Amino acid sequence: MKTDIILAGVGGQGILSIATVIGQAALEEGLFIKQAEVHGMSQRGGDVQSNLRISDQPIASDLISLGQADIIIAMEPMEALRYKEYLSTDGWVITSSNPFVNIPNYPDSNKILDELRGMPHLVLIDTDRIGAENKMTKSVNMILLGAASRALKSISFEKLCDSVATIFGSKGESVVEMNVKALKIGLNCK
Repeated sequence: MKTDIILAGVGGQGILSIATVIGQAALEEGLFIKQAEVHGMSQRGGDVQSNLRISDQPIASDLISLGQADIIIAMEPMEALRYKEYLSTDGWVITSSNPFVNIPNYPDSNKILDELRGMPHLVLIDTDRIGAENKMTKSVNMILLGAASRALKSISFEKLCDSVATIFGSKGESVVEMNVKALKIGLNCK
């Protein structure tokens, strides 16, 4: 059993927090993990990407080959498309529908969303709307992770919640509670 995940977004959107939560949960499940991160110009809104490989057997490489990713989790739709050639034929894309327009020549958002909708396995979530409705705009990354949790077959949802408590515990109980609630909201998104 293996799961290869590409996490993608823009600096400041919480991609590395998602990677940390998944990685911690995988370790708690007794699985092997390898992770490689590309931070780009993350402090200036540049792309951030992480390869996360999870398996019940030792893993040789931390990089995912073209056509081998089981899941792409993206906080931004253009970033989801940036890595589509890495997706396996039966792979899933779980992405926010909200573009992060930080460059003057950002492609037409409707064209990006139309291309995503043409993919065979897609979960497209309006994380900004859901975050605003639930007064948790700083936890939209955990909403997206909650939605992606259904595709993480080797990691239980309970372990993800435990991992959030471990990772965010030093920030206080209210931060942990908000992020666990965000996971649960995402889990119930369709």
